Amino acid sequence: MILSAIILALIAANSPLAGLYAVIHHTPIRVGLGPYQIDAPLIVWINQGLMTLFFVLVGVEIKHELVGGHLSTLRKAALPAIAALGGMIVPALIYVSFAASNGEALRGWAIPMATDIALALALLSLLENRVPVGLKVFLMALAIFDDLGAVAIIAFFYGEEVHTLPLMLAIVTFATMVGLNRIGQAKPLPLAMLSAILWLALFQSGIEAALAGVLIAAVVPNGAKHDDSNSPLLRTQRLLHPWASLLIVPIFGFFNAGVTIEIETLQNVTDGVSLGAFFGLFLGKQLGVFGATWCAVKLNIGALPPGVGFQHIYGAGLLAGVGFTMGLFVTALAFDTPALAASARLAILIGSTLSAVVGLAVLRCAQVEPETRMSRCQKDAI
Repeated sequence: MILSAIILALIAANSPLAGLYAVIHHTPIRVGLGPYQIDAPLIVWINQGLMTLFFVLVGVEIKHELVGGHLSTLRKAALPAIAALGGMIVPALIYVSFAASNGEALRGWAIPMATDIALALALLSLLENRVPVGLKVFLMALAIFDDLGAVAIIAFFYGEEVHTLPLMLAIVTFATMVGLNRIGQAKPLPLAMLSAILWLALFQSGIEAALAGVLIAAVVPNGAKHDDSNSPLLRTQRLLHPWASLLIVPIFGFFNAGVTIEIETLQNVTDGVSLGAFFGLFLGKQLGVFGATWCAVKLNIGALPPGVGFQHIYGAGLLAGVGFTMGLFVTALAFDTPALAASARLAILIGSTLSAVVGLAVLRCAQVEPETRMSRCQKDAI
């Protein structure tokens, strides 16, 4: 579904439908009562509103693994965090090495740093049960740490003004939700009402409102220690999963992947912005994630999840190079010059696509037995 949505978006943005696509993309939507209203284009409601539900799903899956799953020990939980750090530092350094001679181009140093959670996990799901469960958890956790880091970078380095009063309201609201959870009173209705207030406060504060989903998931009760088969956490996961995979993520992909490819852009494919963004995503991500993970394991700081080998980690590192959403978002913040922005968008499209294709190929080959891996890979190539 997500891949179909991306293809349709690219067709719409580069065809006679481009005008209609742009109009729908920026359609203003006003929600509220009386003077208390939010007036924002459709794309904002999708990215910061609809995607909040996806972040709730991701958050409850992470919480479940942290409480009693593959990330239940500090050593196991540390590995994706270290991998994410490597996957942010190396791409940024590669970008800077290409764009160092252009002051404005340097503002895009964070473009290749973040992983697109929705797309990376959707691509991994194409392999269905042929990948270890631990790899899905690893990539999910890595992408969460990755995007949280990217959001922090955007807040500190790209001039987004943070409004103190709404931020304080968000902090108080979240503290109240945590308190209700601690005393066993985190019932669905109070949590839903407080979640709406939390989202609104974050939205008004200037912070990425969709991340409210992660905070909401953190206070969803996990249930009894010895019997969590029907816990609120797992019920939330079962409720949101079909909606996320069949509706939320495809809509998100359709409205975020519509990159316009212009003739002028193709003439700038060798400038610092294009090369930095492309190699940062395709080369920097795989080197950063794999290198940081290998060092953490060899230094006994972290442990690979059960059934996961370094070839799986290398494939996950490649999938981490799928950076459509946050990369495009940073591009819009970083560049005032249309030519630089267009170069970055095209590089993000190519780098993310190549990362996805090669990553899936590596993980496909990783699923066969060692003695037949070469023949299977050669057969696939043919």
